[in-house]
Amino acid sequence: MAKSSDIGSKRLISLAPEEWVNWITQTSDLKVKEVINTGFEWISRESDILMRVENAKHKEFLVLNELQLRYKLKMPKRVRAYTALAEEKYDLPVYPVLINILKTSDAKIPTAFKSKFMGLTARQDYRVINLWEIDAQVAFNAVPSLLPFVPVLQNGANEATITQALRVMRTSEQLEQFDMLLGFFASFMLDKALVQNIMRLDMAILQESPWYQQIFGEGEQVGEKRGERRGILSAIELGLEIKFGAEALELMESVSQVQDLEKLKIIKDAIKSVNTLDELRQLI
Repeated sequence: MAKSSDIGSKRLISLAPEEWVNWITQTSDLKVKEVINTGFEWISRESDILMRVENAKHKEFLVLNELQLRYKLKMPKRVRAYTALAEEKYDLPVYPVLINILKTSDAKIPTAFKSKFMGLTARQDYRVINLWEIDAQVAFNAVPSLLPFVPVLQNGANEATITQALRVMRTSEQLEQFDMLLGFFASFMLDKALVQNIMRLDMAILQESPWYQQIFGEGEQVGEKRGERRGILSAIELGLEIKFGAEALELMESVSQVQDLEKLKIIKDAIKSVNTLDELRQLI
């Protein structure tokens, strides 16, 4: 069976929406009526998922999922804005949840937006879920949509647990297509050669995913802040490591000697399409 390249978070959550929404809201009786295509001009990213839910106690309301590969300082303001947009458009209460995937520091992540200006105060509370604090067994026992995230979950970054998750996923017609996502997150936690051996990763499929595009795009953004040439070199370095592993960084010695900015841009863009390092060497 051909694998789909649609391995974004919205499709993943939609496979078992009620298990997911009950887990993130810490309830047990929510029914999902709809996973909404918001139509918001500002909300067009794969990481923003709005769900219309209901139960006997709270009646109908919205759950806003904001999934972030890495936490950013602007997230409290973004959650506040998106919550207000959803509440105004649908005229329903909103329960916002920020889910952070990869740990970047030990700093405490805020659970509210707060601002005060000219005596006026604005505040938006939201729930924060850090996946590295969630035990991997939750994915096996309660929330199947978490299985691709097993490598970044607590006690999940080991060969045995990742192999178990892969085995479970490949016995499910729906989850099987997300094994590339499992491999993607495993590559952050384990040696890439080991991951490739476990997963038999198909990078051509993976690099089409929103996750790959997001992290590659982050490299470009970081680079732009460091100056054009240095920025392109940073993006190339990150792209090489993501796609081919740490051993590919040996090419950076040759790449750094290239002075022509246009040629560096060609090399950067080629990383997304080439299949081997030899193909890339021919461009350098």
